[in-house]
Formats: sequence, structure tokens, C-alpha cells
Amino acid sequence: ILIGYALQKFKIFSQETPIILNQYIIYISLPAIILLQVPKLNISIDIIIPAIIAWFVMLLSAGLVLLFSKYFKWSKEITGSLLLVAVLSNSSIAGIPLLNTYIGEKAIPYVIIYDQLGTFIALATYGTLITALYSNNKGTTPRIIVQKVITFPPFMSLIVAFCFLGVEFPPLLTSILKDFSYTLIPVALVAVGLQLKFKMPKSDLQPLSIALLIKLIIGPIIAYFVAVLFGWQHTLASDVSILEAGMSPMITAGAIAAMVGLAPRLSTAIVGYGIVVSFLTTYVISRIL
Repeated sequence: ILIGYALQKFKIFSQETPIILNQYIIYISLPAIILLQVPKLNISIDIIIPAIIAWFVMLLSAGLVLLFSKYFKWSKEITGSLLLVAVLSNSSIAGIPLLNTYIGEKAIPYVIIYDQLGTFIALATYGTLITALYSNNKGTTPRIIVQKVITFPPFMSLIVAFCFLGVEFPPLLTSILKDFSYTLIPVALVAVGLQLKFKMPKSDLQPLSIALLIKLIIGPIIAYFVAVLFGWQHTLASDVSILEAGMSPMITAGAIAAMVGLAPRLSTAIVGYGIVVSFLTTYVISRIL
């Protein structure tokens, strides 16, 4: 991350570099790690636990944003911004490196389920809806949303991987997938550093603080209580889901909010500060678990 931030400050790479690195992750690294890790999952209820918890967390977090918005009388732009960046997690680009550190490689299949069946589908559906309602973007239809979901390379890889549950790939194919999957963490973290932004006016301090409170602290608490409610606590799937619920705000959500005019400076600042603060909060959560 520091390398990426230094490259950004010294303007060594072009402004399009983060986009290119993220495209590399989406089209190569992430599909490779999905095909490598998902077939290792055992067929059980644990497979769907991360997706269920992810949707509970996102929907309840969105409800909290609306309550705070009404109480503090936020503008439409600030409300729309927080409905994106305080709800959607950086569940793969930040989630995979951090969960690999806190729990180990065995956590990665569940990270992928949380990301692809939870966060990604929410970005394509819920995210599109919020963008349409809170900005002037009216060019999206249900058909376009479905097309985006089914043609997204990691999602396509997930479907293929589910077809090979319990199957061991040939050594050569496994070796190739490993080589590409190993590139995800360094490339992802450099891309994060290249996109970090911290500048913001003091007037944005209140919504920023509340966004980070919901995303980094209340989200994991919701995930924990959902796990307790269904009797899933103290399982690998629930522990991964609780940590994923506390990941930093999604970089893509911040970029979309900024692009459509939903408080651009605030959205970018929430993502930047959220990434830094999440290192501390997720570490504390991992120690508690």
C-alpha cells in the first residue's frame, strides 16, 4: 500500500494505472484464485452462510444510513454516497489479503462466496438502484443488470468452480492457477495505495465518522448476531463473514459515487480513511474471534 501511495504522490505511473491493475485482478488473478480455492469446499450449509450474512449486514446497514440521514437531515447526495460506501465492502481486494493473514488460506473459499454471492451481486443490483435513485443516472434496466452479473469474469469463474466441487485439477493446471493467484495480493495492495485519498473539508467529518462507524464496527456486530441467531457462531464460515463485514468500504463503490456526483470528495475520503482504519479494527476483531 505504501509503495502504491508513493507511486501516486510522485506521479510515476499514469492516472489510469489503478484501473488497469483492477482490471488485471478482475480478469486474471481473482478468477484464478476462485478456480483454485472454491472446488476445495465441502458441500454443506457452510457454503451459503457467508452469502446470507453478507445480505443481512448490507440491508441492515443501509437501513441505519437512512435513519442517520433523516436524523441529521443530510442532503440527497450525502445519503446516496453513504448508501454505497458505508454498505458495500472491499471484500476481495482487501478481504483476501487480510483474511489470508488473520486465518490462513483455508478462509479464502468463504471470502470468495461472501464477495461474489454477496458484495458483487449487491454492487450490480442494489448499487445500480441507489445510483439511479440518488443521481441523474437513468440509463440502467433490469436486463443490463442481469447481463453485468452473468458476464462478470469472477462470477463466471465461480459458476465453473461450483461444477468442480471435490475435483482435484491436474498438477500443471493447479500450478498455473497458483502462479496467477499469487499475484492478487501484491497487485491489489499497490492498486489500493494508488487510489488512497485523504483530503476533505471539516463539514464532511460527521458523515465520514458515521460511515466508518457503520462499516467498520456496526457491520461486524450485525454479522455476529446473525450468526448467533442461526446457530452458526464459532465456525470458519461465520468467522470469515464477521471479518468480511468489517472490511473497508469498497473502492469501486466510492469511484461510482464520485463518478455520478454523489458527494465525490466525501466518498473518496471515506474509502481512503476506511482502508487505513480497517487495518486496526479488523485486527481487533480477529483477536476477539
